[in-house]
Amino acid sequence: MKTKITTKIPHSVVLFNQKQVRRYWNEKKEQWYFSIIDIIEILTKSSRPRKYWNDLKSKLSNEGSEVSEKIGHLKMIAPDGKKRKTDVASTETLLRLIQSIPSPKAEPFKLWLAKVGKERLDEIADPEKAFNRAIKTYSQKGYSKEWINQRLKSIEVRKELTDEWQTRGVKEGIEFAILTDEITHAWSEMSIKQYKKFKNLKKENLRDNMTNLELVLNMLAEATTTEISKEKKPKTFPANRQIAKQGGKIAGNTRKEIEKQTGKKIVSSKNIKQLRSQKLKKLN
Repeated sequence: MKTKITTKIPHSVVLFNQKQVRRYWNEKKEQWYFSIIDIIEILTKSSRPRKYWNDLKSKLSNEGSEVSEKIGHLKMIAPDGKKRKTDVASTETLLRLIQSIPSPKAEPFKLWLAKVGKERLDEIADPEKAFNRAIKTYSQKGYSKEWINQRLKSIEVRKELTDEWQTRGVKEGIEFAILTDEITHAWSEMSIKQYKKFKNLKKENLRDNMTNLELVLNMLAEATTTEISKEKKPKTFPANRQIAKQGGKIAGNTRKEIEKQTGKKIVSSKNIKQLRSQKLKKLN
């Protein structure tokens, strides 16, 4: 029998030697579930990691290995941006699975798994560590202190909004995505898809590629939406959608006023790589 994972768990990505590994945190069990395909690709360098995994899974099953019985299934964001079902495993199961994969990276990967597991437990005990780790990560990527402060604040604002949506019965996933798109379009006059294309982004996080002012306006849109929702207490998804438009429109009006006063467009086509390159040129 496959492991059934029903606990609501947040999605995130962690890096191993600059390679992305998708993961989910199970609050009830207090453990990570990692995408097996991502790990197979890193350890084997296979151009067809899915086939490699299917073959290995069949081999383990034929051998009667209990590892194959502990594989779970979760929807994770695929490279095309859509959520698709993928095989996942806990840290303990992965450590046993890795023993079946001949790879020089096996040992360092085991140490990495132990490290990321401990980091999450540390963050639960002391949430400030999560912020400190985020600051360090963004700093290493070359972001300014001012931008990092704005970005961390935007995460807090976003959490308040999603908590409010959950209170109003909005479903996490597609409904969250629709409302977020409505807010973004209302203030920037672009859908998230158009916005990412405008910045020449693919899998990258849109907020991580916003300028300080773009982040501020996005925060204003989401914070305003939260406050309107708390006052109006919408009971249906269409009502929540209307409020999302209202919150975004208020930030959109602010954007237009700033553009009128400065004569400059707020929504920038530049992504973080271009912004960083521009900053270096000024310093030189």
